[in-house]
Amino acid sequence: MAHLLGKLRSLLSLIVSSFLFLFLALPSVVSLSTVSISLTAHQTLICALIKTPGQNLSLNCTSFPAGIQIPVNPDAPFAGIAGGDGFLCGLKGSFVSPTSVLVCWRFSAVNGTDISHNRVYKGRAVTELDSGDAHVCGLANGTGRLECWQWRRFNRNRAAAPNDWSSVAVGRDYACGLNNEKGKVACIGDNAPVRPNGRFKAVAAGSRHACAISWNNELECWGDGAAEIKPPGGYFVSVALGENRSCALRLDNRVVCWGQDDFRLPEHLGDAEFVAIEAKRRVFCGVLASDYSLLCWGNQHFDSRPGLKVFDNVLPGPCRSQCNCGILPYSGKLCGGQENVCRPCSPFLPYTPPPSPVEGLHGKLVVFLVVGCVGSASLLSVFGFLLFRYCQGRVCRVHDSGRIEETPNPDQATPPPPEPPQPPPLEKRLSHLVSMDSHLEEFPLQVLARATDGFAEEFKIGTGSFGSVYHASLDDGREVAIKRAETSTAAWSPRLGGGGGGPSLRRQNEDIDRAFLNELESLSRLNHKNLVKLSGFCEDGNELILVYEYMHNGTLHDHLHRIPDSPLNSWPARLRVALDAARGIEYLHVYAIPPVIHRDIKSSNILLDKSWTAKVSDFGLSLMGPDDDESHLSLHAAGTLGYVDPEYYRLQILTSKSDVYSFGVVLLELLSGYRAIHNNENSTPRNVVDFVTPYILQDEIHRVLDRKVLPPNPIEIEAVRYVGYLAADCVSLEGKDRPTITEIVHSLERALAACLARPTLSRSSTGSSTS
Repeated sequence: MAHLLGKLRSLLSLIVSSFLFLFLALPSVVSLSTVSISLTAHQTLICALIKTPGQNLSLNCTSFPAGIQIPVNPDAPFAGIAGGDGFLCGLKGSFVSPTSVLVCWRFSAVNGTDISHNRVYKGRAVTELDSGDAHVCGLANGTGRLECWQWRRFNRNRAAAPNDWSSVAVGRDYACGLNNEKGKVACIGDNAPVRPNGRFKAVAAGSRHACAISWNNELECWGDGAAEIKPPGGYFVSVALGENRSCALRLDNRVVCWGQDDFRLPEHLGDAEFVAIEAKRRVFCGVLASDYSLLCWGNQHFDSRPGLKVFDNVLPGPCRSQCNCGILPYSGKLCGGQENVCRPCSPFLPYTPPPSPVEGLHGKLVVFLVVGCVGSASLLSVFGFLLFRYCQGRVCRVHDSGRIEETPNPDQATPPPPEPPQPPPLEKRLSHLVSMDSHLEEFPLQVLARATDGFAEEFKIGTGSFGSVYHASLDDGREVAIKRAETSTAAWSPRLGGGGGGPSLRRQNEDIDRAFLNELESLSRLNHKNLVKLSGFCEDGNELILVYEYMHNGTLHDHLHRIPDSPLNSWPARLRVALDAARGIEYLHVYAIPPVIHRDIKSSNILLDKSWTAKVSDFGLSLMGPDDDESHLSLHAAGTLGYVDPEYYRLQILTSKSDVYSFGVVLLELLSGYRAIHNNENSTPRNVVDFVTPYILQDEIHRVLDRKVLPPNPIEIEAVRYVGYLAADCVSLEGKDRPTITEIVHSLERALAACLARPTLSRSSTGSSTS
């Protein structure tokens, strides 16, 4: 019996330690953010829940520079907000509502206009909400189940997510969750950083790295760049992560920042005390402890105006009726009623009692009562379990109330539970994407089939990255181009080998699915006058169809190589087309967030509308690229023969300069009239780069200019020669010797102007050199 009592004493000590850990492991950050940061290529949108005189809490937003206007009803209550690249989401309802409605606004990445609004969720109350650069995730009350919106591949990843998360943090393409009871962190996603071992009370996610606060308030970070840029030492209550930069809130309410390029907190904020911080990419914001005003830093809009207050009277966290670790002073004035903003729980933070002694005593009694009851029940349960184990095998049983159940045979293994059915390959993957894109129309198959007479050959106008393209007029009079995936006709298509359905067919169908989703995802989030506009889609059984605006004047390839008397047979017209296409590519490389590498720039993917404006099309091979010209993606080469970057093909290193090479080939086509791959006089295949570039470098471009175009007059010849050198720079063998797409745009603007006036153009001003 003494042995049993010894075990009981040891277990009692363990129980006390466990309860102490559970108390310390209470979340140190609020569950719903009341400040959000949204970004476009040119603007930063800051939103917050604030208290205005004579009004309730309301959502207020302002952009830097001005321009983005979010249409919000000032009387509509919001419990939390989250933002990312080109979007803002708000959780409608109060902090204690049994249900939640999540609404999102999307706005153009070009100038913050073209705002669309969509409801993406209605159901059980969402108690945890966070967003990354492109995704929004939350936890429904009491379920621990992760729900994400605006994440095409989420359903595939969710199978790996635990169902016991109590908080969530979202990065670029991953999400991390924390089980507060166990103190364990888990991460899911295509690029999820390896989760750390240990016990934690809070987790935060940046673009590519994550950090967690341990039970004793120390920081641990992991993921891209975390090893090279270590967090500072000390004790913290919260952390906010951006892109290769981070800030954390210390126990004394001071903020410390660290990161790439020696990122630091601005000097004018060194002595400021904060109660909450938020981050997105390069921008950080904090709520001051003194007056709950909001300050931001991290980019030129804020750092150039130190001390600029974005908002006053910002709610520093969600309002609660009960706070276990004290309240933030004067937060009750912002919440109203009997609610306050809770202080984060920490073993190192002094307890701040509520204003009313009765309320403070009541809160303490509730805490001790709950802990005492749960502890007593746990102790009795443990005692009963040990007594059973002690008596097992001895004569301790006094009474049997019924028969003893048969002991299962240990050799008979319990069959594993059946695997849950996998979600349909496309339907579920489309749902989250489409939910965020209210401008995309889902066309019934019958409508598109009727418009093309059952996809008859007479309506076919070409082929795209994954299928045939048809011209049609819809019932409402719209002229559209309909791209129908080849998988739709796989059962009979001779090109796919009939209806065999073997491995090669399955692989090809998987490639088609990938191209379909890739183009749908790319064009649904891109908006520029020099990119072909996607009107909608159709996904019905085996049918995968994309519907675009119709481009009345066809492809640049046709006008260069098939139409003898084209309106583009003039040098100003050709330079305008080149400039339009370059601006479209510049948008992809520079202004899209994240950047996009097209991978299939060619003359047949440059289309012309009624007004002869050129637009880049066909994003079936496009990829989200690295954020700078120094980084690259390592993968097998893809594209069209004659346009593929030789460095990419040889080294399998893809950068934005790969698109520049392909565009250089298009420029050579525009100048010479030769196809990318054509036959010479002896019917031997020849590359336009190998044939035309030597003449350009010898200053003899006149010998290879397209004869369908009149020879350039004295005003035009300088511009044509200048574009020739630009094209030669673009097709340099090494990417580092090629100009950026922005340099190309500037050069083409000067060249086009030179067709009307004679500017001074020099060989060296194209931005790079082949000498």
